[in-house]
Amino acid sequence: MKSIFTRSVRSVQGSILAGVITVGPLFVTYLIFSFLFTKLAEAGLPLIRFFASVFPLGWFSNPFMESVLAILLTLAILYVVGRVTSVVIGRQAFGLFESALERLPFIAKVYTSVRQLIDTMMATKPSSQRVVLVDFPIAGQKCIGFLTRTLADSETGEPLATVLLPNAINPTSAFLQVLPISRVTETALTMEQAMSMLMTGGAVGPDSIRYSSVSAAQTATKAESSQATPETR
Repeated sequence: MKSIFTRSVRSVQGSILAGVITVGPLFVTYLIFSFLFTKLAEAGLPLIRFFASVFPLGWFSNPFMESVLAILLTLAILYVVGRVTSVVIGRQAFGLFESALERLPFIAKVYTSVRQLIDTMMATKPSSQRVVLVDFPIAGQKCIGFLTRTLADSETGEPLATVLLPNAINPTSAFLQVLPISRVTETALTMEQAMSMLMTGGAVGPDSIRYSSVSAAQTATKAESSQATPETR
């Protein structure tokens, strides 16, 4: 009797777990799109309500229609802004706008940092999409990071790297590390693959990844052996 009850409990647990695995990604996707649509609607609602006061039509007072029109209006505004900034005149006007922001003491620091981060994350050139692994939080445990730039130690001249380490599930929060570039392991991951791994906690990603890096001593040994081979022949 006890074994039957145990099997029944395990069967129920397995079914619930299978349901969570099936519904979980759909639920997370729903939450993300719900958040985006809510923010788009909130951005466009003031204009829609202004139009409703000027043009008192019946469908303007419908809450559902208000939200739909607000989302479409916000997307239209974003599209127009994108098109305007993509032409020469728009770029010049946007450059003037950015130069004006750079004159503001506190806003300049925040805007410039966020803009550089977005440009790095959204870059399409392969050279800019440098997904790396670094030892974090302790040696022997690798963390996915984005190599944002390289610089040199002012005292020794040693090449250094600035690496952004986003947190899993919530990549909007991150650590910034400055470390010797020799401690950085280059990978073949694209930005999309790295973001997928971070957003899903590693559940979605490639089947293989470069984990170990070749040390300078090993590289020198290989070079010496390759040079010595023709002489022996």
